[in-house]
Amino acid sequence: MRERQYLDKVINNITDLTRALNDSVELIQLGEEENDPILIADAEKTIRTLKNEVENHQTDTLLSGEADANDTYLEVHAGAGGTESQDWASMLLRMYLRWVERHVMQAVVMEIHEGEEAGIKSATILIKGQSAYGLLKTESGVHRLVRISPYDSSSRRHTSFASIWVYPVIDDNIKIDLSDSETRIDTYRASGAGGQHVNTTDSAVRITHIPTGIVVQCQAERSQHKNRAAAWEMLRARLYERELKKREELANITESSKSNIGWGHQIRSYVLHPYQLVKDLRTREENTDPQDVLNGNIDAFIKAALAQRIPGGS
Repeated sequence: MRERQYLDKVINNITDLTRALNDSVELIQLGEEENDPILIADAEKTIRTLKNEVENHQTDTLLSGEADANDTYLEVHAGAGGTESQDWASMLLRMYLRWVERHVMQAVVMEIHEGEEAGIKSATILIKGQSAYGLLKTESGVHRLVRISPYDSSSRRHTSFASIWVYPVIDDNIKIDLSDSETRIDTYRASGAGGQHVNTTDSAVRITHIPTGIVVQCQAERSQHKNRAAAWEMLRARLYERELKKREELANITESSKSNIGWGHQIRSYVLHPYQLVKDLRTREENTDPQDVLNGNIDAFIKAALAQRIPGGS
C-alpha cells in the first residue's frame, strides 16, 4: 500500500504538471491571437512556477533502485585524531538529524558511543521516511573538516575525518539466510552520560558476522531481547546492502564514480578556515555557507550525486 500510494502521488504530480503546462501554452496562443499582453504575462508566470515545481520533483525520478523507497540506517564513525574527529562525528550526526527534521521524517538512535572528552566515537540511527535510503545512499564515504580547533590552545588549524555508512532497512519479503555458526553475539552494558537512566544490566547487543567482518550493535532498548532482535535486523540490512552494492558495481563497472564510495575515499570537504566552503569532490557541487549545510541543507549535494549515477547525468 505504501508503494502504491507513493506511485500514485508521483503519477498525479506528473499529470497535474503536464495539464498545467498545456493550459498555459494554450493561453499564450490565445493571448497572441487576441493581442492580450496581460493574459500572456500571466501564462508565462505560471510556466516559471511550474519550472520550479518540476525541479523540486526531479529528484523523485532518480530514485529507481531496488531499495530506494525503504527506510534506512545511517552510521557515523569518527576517524583517527581523538577528540577532534569525535567532535566532527557529532557535528555530522547533528547535520543528518537536522536533515531528517527538514524532510519531516523520524530518526531513532539505535546506539551511540560517546567520546572521552567530547563528541562521539560512533552512532547508528534509523531513519524512517519515504525514500530515506534512496536519498541518503550517496552520503556513504569519508567527510573531511578543516577548521581552527576549539580544543587547541594555540588556535591552530586542524583537519578531521569521519565516515558515514548508509544501508537500507529490508522488507519482510526479502530473505537473508544467516547461520548461527557464522555469527558471534556479545552483550555489554549500554553506555550513557550517567545518572539514573544508565542501564545496570548487560542489555546492549553486538553481533559480528564472521565471514564478512560486519559488526552491528544496538542499545536503543532496555530489553536485551529487543536489542538482539533489532541488531539481527540491522545485520540482515547490512548484508543486503552489501549485495546491492555488488550488483550495482557489476552493472556500472565502467562508471568511475563508483570507486569514490566507501571508507578510505573522501567524498566531501567542509572548510571553515581560512575560507568558507563545502565542496563535493565527486560532483564538484559547492556551497559557500558551511553553517547552512551543517544545519541539514544537503539536498543540492544529494541531488547532484544521484544525477551522476544516471548515465549521462550531471
